[in-house]
Amino acid sequence: MAIVYLIPPVVGFVLLAAHFFRGENQLAALVSILMIILVFVRRPWAARTIQVCLVLGSIEWLRSTISLVHYRIETGQPFLRLAIILGGVALFTALASLVFQTSKLEAHFRFGSVTSSNDDSAG
Repeated sequence: MAIVYLIPPVVGFVLLAAHFFRGENQLAALVSILMIILVFVRRPWAARTIQVCLVLGSIEWLRSTISLVHYRIETGQPFLRLAIILGGVALFTALASLVFQTSKLEAHFRFGSVTSSNDDSAG
């Protein structure tokens, strides 16, 4: 059932792709979509790459939120709803990176096999 745990990261990357596509950054949108492929690579480096990209994605969401809120304030438009929604998306994206800390996904991405082989050589 590891697939259920992988839904939030996939949704996070789809949201990032839509964000970049709307901002006419097709390369970043493509990279966001391609990151979904790493979900199927059952190696620790793939999980860590996904985590780093999700954290960077949440930083991008925060950057966009601040920029858009400043623009709305300057133009006298309402901004609270925008800040809440984009802040929630940033939080969701950041939390999606934490699913890789669960025991199910640690087993799925074989984190334990790397650690145990290092422990055997030390003793």
